[in-house]
Amino acid sequence: MAERRKTIQLDAIRTAVLEAGRPLSIAEILEESTKSVPSISLRTVYRVIRKLEEEEEITAVTLPSQPDRYESSKAAAKHHHHFHCTKCDRLFDVDGCPGRLKQLIPDGFVLKEHDLTLRGLCASCA
Repeated sequence: MAERRKTIQLDAIRTAVLEAGRPLSIAEILEESTKSVPSISLRTVYRVIRKLEEEEEITAVTLPSQPDRYESSKAAAKHHHHFHCTKCDRLFDVDGCPGRLKQLIPDGFVLKEHDLTLRGLCASCA
């Protein structure tokens, strides 16, 4: 196995995503990363995000009609949902699950998985 080349850009991007506590957009990752590496470019962010996904350190969070957001794979492995602020466009983790979803599906159907995204205003925007 080849040793991964460690760079300050990679460290800044990894730290931004892994320590955010919520899924981040590419723009948020760039903004956070430039605090420690002011010269970091958008191209570098995309390249490193792709690498971190391939190495399964981070996972994409997909929303309909929205660009992907990214969170740690450790966070993604724990079943949770998201809250999307429609004003600031940030995404937040929501712990727990409403449950009883099997009651909603038609007879004879088998529920394999589900996604739930709540939308509204975050505490900062409300």
